[in-house]
Amino acid sequence: MSTERRILIADDMHECILPLLKEVGYEPVYLPMIDRAGILEIIHEFDGLIIRSKTSVNKELIDAGVKLRFVARAGAGMDKVDRDYLEFKGIKAINAPEGNRDALGEHALGLLLSLLHKVPSSYEEIKQGTWNREGNRGIELKGKVVGIYGVGNMGMSFAEKLRGFDCEIIGFDKYKGDFPGGFIKNVELEELFERTEILSIHIPLYNETRQLFNEPYLRSFKNLKVLINTARGEVLDTSALIKLLEDDTLYGAGLDVLENEKLYAYSENEKAQLNKLISFSNVIISPHVGGWTYESYQRISLVIAEKIRELNL
Repeated sequence: MSTERRILIADDMHECILPLLKEVGYEPVYLPMIDRAGILEIIHEFDGLIIRSKTSVNKELIDAGVKLRFVARAGAGMDKVDRDYLEFKGIKAINAPEGNRDALGEHALGLLLSLLHKVPSSYEEIKQGTWNREGNRGIELKGKVVGIYGVGNMGMSFAEKLRGFDCEIIGFDKYKGDFPGGFIKNVELEELFERTEILSIHIPLYNETRQLFNEPYLRSFKNLKVLINTARGEVLDTSALIKLLEDDTLYGAGLDVLENEKLYAYSENEKAQLNKLISFSNVIISPHVGGWTYESYQRISLVIAEKIRELNL
């Protein structure tokens, strides 16, 4: 293989990616601090592009990449990648959900257990000098019905982590048939609405899923007590979630994502919503770190390099 083929890495990646890409016949150019203007200025020189979440791969960038053979998203979400236009231009699109699926599954489980057993709220009380056992009585996961909305890599990983807790796992995915492993019951949406007590959202962000979980949709879940969202913040209507928390419909909510994660750019309404969310003792918010571990940081690079090798371009 010729080593004249070049890949632009336009975001932070584990250092192992550089020798791995060289092994499969590419010359990596590692520019993690490059901005969009910088990418547009030089992308015509590259056969491949590796990005994380900061770069939008739209028509403008794709047209500028006149030599591009593939675009690789180092992670799972492809909502910032125009895959239809890439396909139209004959450019391959790949991502690496296999790299952070275990991290995400563990994080979702951690949010759930912390909520059920009131770990964060009781700790906050202790820091204020209050030792309240009865007020922090927990709820067991055993015997509960956990509904997984979207059973791809992330939803399946979460389900795998649940298997030792003797809960019932049901799943809905409009694009899949039976789920592998035999431990998730594939149900229609109506049954998911009727039986789910704990809902975990694992769907990608598309136009059809943006704010899918609005107030009427959330209230369709007849027995919903706990909501976990580790997918994309934009699939969940924050104002609707606040209403369900205000009227005590929910026992708790765990969020690893928000509709707008750029806190410095919040409008007054967004600030008010966030302040309301963090005022609830039964809400946990983490800063989109569900799939972000030391292990996944390296594993994503391994997966991306292997998929580029398999492209054989």
